[in-house]
Amino acid sequence: MSVIDSLIAFTLAATLLTLTPGLDTALILRTAAVEGRSQAFKAAFGINTGCLIWGAAVAFGLGTLVAVSELAYSILKYCGAAYLCWLGLNMLIRPRTAVFSVAGKEKKQNWFIRGMSGNVLNPKMGIFYVSFLPQFIPHGQPLIIWTFGLVMIHVVLGTIWSTLLIAATRPLSLFLRKEAVIRWMDRTTGVLFLLFATRLALSKR
Repeated sequence: MSVIDSLIAFTLAATLLTLTPGLDTALILRTAAVEGRSQAFKAAFGINTGCLIWGAAVAFGLGTLVAVSELAYSILKYCGAAYLCWLGLNMLIRPRTAVFSVAGKEKKQNWFIRGMSGNVLNPKMGIFYVSFLPQFIPHGQPLIIWTFGLVMIHVVLGTIWSTLLIAATRPLSLFLRKEAVIRWMDRTTGVLFLLFATRLALSKR
């Protein structure tokens, strides 16, 4: 496979994977609807940073450890599942009724950290990169440079998709900021996070 063929094939495959609904999509849509565009972009940048961290881990061999070590995979898996459970239960039990509290005492959430943590604590990302990226690295090409290059393509595609998702919420912003809708969005996202946590905890390599 030539360099051009590898880039085209990876871009097409990564595009399809990016468009597949999952945890990242749910997080960005909920954050855009409830917190606003600025916070949603922070969540998206956090998710992309998580991709870069996993890309670095794979490039320097740490991702391979997760792929071959049952213990390393299990530790990261259960940490990720616990984190998603914590997020989901908070949204489900204590849904917000407004974007910001009237008194301004409500502590703002760091959506960059949430987006990044959700990605970094998901060992599936490491397994995905370990098993997926090498297929698109031409023979004889520098592994580290190509790994980061392919991850950057994935990040760019994710950024474009996140921007489209965030922009799609703007025409409905007034509706999406109503008290009942915010509660519904929080609880729905909380249930999704709990489902993702359960699937992650029960997953196998």
